[in-house]
Amino acid sequence: QVQLVESGGGLVQPGESLTLSCAASGSIFRLVSMGWYRQSPGKERESVASINAGGGLDYADSVKGRFTISRVNALNTVYLQMNSLKPDDTAVYYCNARVYTDFKSWGEYWGQGTQVTVSS
Repeated sequence: QVQLVESGGGLVQPGESLTLSCAASGSIFRLVSMGWYRQSPGKERESVASINAGGGLDYADSVKGRFTISRVNALNTVYLQMNSLKPDDTAVYYCNARVYTDFKSWGEYWGQGTQVTVSS
């Protein structure tokens, strides 16, 4: 099994910054990708940002130029630096990882979610 532990959510004012972190542990043979999704009330979960094993990055159009995803491979940890936060960024943010647990078996795992609220 693979566990994802998130931290860093909270309440901030518009224009402020926040950094989320997610550490993966457990039966990790190889990380395929890690990323962040978010879900606000009444909306579907959406992809925010991801980073693959080769370092390739992908961002939702709504966060390009404001959010930065990065990782520390040795720690199996991914970060999401969120700048210039807007009320529309308010959501529960979920860490996601696609992992090979051995040379042929892979799975998709989710963190428990961390609340980010942007409000004045």
